[in-house]
Amino acid sequence: MSEAHLLHFDDVPAMERGGGITGRPLIGADQGSTIFCSGITSFPPGASIPMHTHNCDEQVTLLEGEGTADIEGRTEDVAPYDTTFIPAGVPHRFINRGDGRMSIMWIYGGTYVTRTYTDTGETAPQFGQLRSE
Repeated sequence: MSEAHLLHFDDVPAMERGGGITGRPLIGADQGSTIFCSGITSFPPGASIPMHTHNCDEQVTLLEGEGTADIEGRTEDVAPYDTTFIPAGVPHRFINRGDGRMSIMWIYGGTYVTRTYTDTGETAPQFGQLRSE
């Protein structure tokens, strides 16, 4: 049986993702989760991560700022607390369209998550996770 955990956000180190984008993995296998992982990613104005897919389902909730969700070639503006469900294998990205930082919370339906970039086909583990399977 896993232990309960309380994480203080300021104690979780931010990981540089490039272009001023930072991510903070929160809950995952390291905390005993066997079915999901979650975290926060923050984007400076105008930034986005390239179009990509994942090997599992994903929920994304915009926490702050102004964004655009680009999912399967459809774009729509999103505001705080707007939430998406993105099935595994569906191309997507989020773009900061505002003047300030944009932050999203992501929750994946698995503890080992890969990201495949649609322009190159390159697949890499999310945040350099080690495969535990």
